[in-house]
Amino acid sequence: MAPTANLNQIFSTFPAIPKLSGDKVPRTDVAAASLARNKADESVDYTLKPTRRLALGIGTIGLFANSNVAVSLAEDNGLWLTGPIPIPRATNMINNVETGTRSFLKTGVYIADIGTKGRQFRLKKYAFDLLALGDLIGKDAWNYVRKYLRLKSTFMYFDFDKVISAATPDDKPPLLDLANRLFNTVEKLEDAVKQKDLPQTEALYKDTTVILQEVMTRMA
Repeated sequence: MAPTANLNQIFSTFPAIPKLSGDKVPRTDVAAASLARNKADESVDYTLKPTRRLALGIGTIGLFANSNVAVSLAEDNGLWLTGPIPIPRATNMINNVETGTRSFLKTGVYIADIGTKGRQFRLKKYAFDLLALGDLIGKDAWNYVRKYLRLKSTFMYFDFDKVISAATPDDKPPLLDLANRLFNTVEKLEDAVKQKDLPQTEALYKDTTVILQEVMTRMA
């Protein structure tokens, strides 16, 4: 029993070992300070930061909120389509006498009402565009040439009709003659392109360019 008593006496004389700093048991004062800080953070009134996503969201809300106003304001300006695509009709004698229409006309194309001056400018511009079409003839681009020719000629057809309607009685006959000469040639050219007849296409395109230059002069 003596050795055991001596051993206990030796251990009791060792100093107490302090806890390491990495001990997971939190100190009472530190835990209290952390809890107080979290409560203080929760009471802060955070403000929204201006970000790109926030700006887009607000802009979208404003856009849809004012969409009805925008449509109502644009309904009568001729540039905004709020219903089905209307089917235009020519009122002047610019159709093919035999068929009653023009073979190159494309359907489902919306032609905005931009006024007589605007249509004259568009006639001049599209005539210039068709003058550049010759660079593609003979380059194995038949489908593109035909689609481009039909689209531009469709706009010119209905623009010519409106310009003729707005013209004075003295100006209508020469405009009718110019339009019919142009569209008669374009019909033949479109058929030659469809058949991929290169000699005929080149000859008809040469005739068409002369009339296109006349259109540009007339609409200047």
